[in-house]
Amino acid sequence: MSRRTRTQEEIRRFLAIGAVQVAELDLDGDESAPRPGPGSPPVTHGEVFLLVRRAGRPVGTVRARVPEGADPRAVLTEAASGAAGVAGTAAGAGGVAVAAEGGGEPPYASVVVATRERAGQLARALDSLLAQEHPRFEVVVVDNAPVTEGTRELVEREYGERVRYVCEPAPGLAVAHNRGLAAARGEVIAFTDDDVVADARWLTELTAPFAADPRLGCATGLILPARLRTPAQVLLESHGGFAKGFTPTTYDPGDPPRDDPLFPFTAGRFGSGANMAFRTEVLRAVGGFDPATGAGTPARGGDDLYGFVRVLAQGHRLHYTPYALVWHHHRETWADLEAQAYGYGAGLTACLTALLVDRPALLPAFLARLPRGLAHARALTEARDTDGGGVPGGHATRTHPWPRRLSRLQRRGMLYGPLGHLRARRALRGAAGRRAG
Repeated sequence: MSRRTRTQEEIRRFLAIGAVQVAELDLDGDESAPRPGPGSPPVTHGEVFLLVRRAGRPVGTVRARVPEGADPRAVLTEAASGAAGVAGTAAGAGGVAVAAEGGGEPPYASVVVATRERAGQLARALDSLLAQEHPRFEVVVVDNAPVTEGTRELVEREYGERVRYVCEPAPGLAVAHNRGLAAARGEVIAFTDDDVVADARWLTELTAPFAADPRLGCATGLILPARLRTPAQVLLESHGGFAKGFTPTTYDPGDPPRDDPLFPFTAGRFGSGANMAFRTEVLRAVGGFDPATGAGTPARGGDDLYGFVRVLAQGHRLHYTPYALVWHHHRETWADLEAQAYGYGAGLTACLTALLVDRPALLPAFLARLPRGLAHARALTEARDTDGGGVPGGHATRTHPWPRRLSRLQRRGMLYGPLGHLRARRALRGAAGRRAG
């Protein structure tokens, strides 16, 4: 079978993927009925992606099918109860970390949202951020390279003094985040995207670990799909999406994880930029994010990974907590997935290039990990088949095979990444020269 024929067959299978409902159920809550995910309709019959909570905290996910004519509440409660034992064990595995998260009042926080010409999505995100249960925080919107006044007008008209507006004329997510970092007043700075809906306790859960651990430099949280209505959204989530599991985990550069020979250069293990926070003074001390990385630049991505590695390389800990939840609106089309696959590959190697250019002292450690890193990259980008199941409390049921076309695009992106970073640096120098002239 030719490559073109295989790709056509992959697209045919892709288009046959059906929608999945998104819901959540708290086994210890007052409401016994499942609630739909943000932007999703009430649950009926069919496939359901269910978030299981206990006492408000996420502890696992499960896939279930509600037969036609059956009571969704009964079916999903049974599925959630069956998953709860495994999910509770997984969450309890991080017992020390869980205890540490419960101490003290969370620090004053700045929430930075970088956006560009997406006022409708931004409004939805801001509404969820302003509803946070955190006792002391501010919200800063960074309008990145705007071409209209839409974002400014939205913030000024609808949110007034509750949200600060900052404009960053240079394009690029890392540049926008650095502008937000410069404007932040909080002890901790949290970053999220304009296409999320934040859980009411998101900011509290994300920032509380900083009060409990003075060595903590960064924290990341759980990202789940707000809806799964298109084949692209279902395919991405069936292979894990952006979630990193339900076990609180602390990464300490002084005690590297034994199961990760690539640490701290591990791709995406620590979390994602839609749900991350840093101790503000630590992020400023490492120089923020490399402006030649991130979406909106030729590098295509990698700004969040750059920040994680820089903080770890300075000796600070990084903590992942599944209790800090945001619901993410995944991209919707096959073309979106192609761009995403290529961008992830490019962003990874652009980030690694940026780290070695900015911190040459990391080169020996990087070279020592390179052979295993290449093997890891091959495994990361290979076509992944279905696994027929999934583990309650875990994630990534792989109910659909990962197309080879997307794996090839990710590998091409990896090859392009270093060049993309160099092009981004050249563009920054050119822009600086024009401003100086």
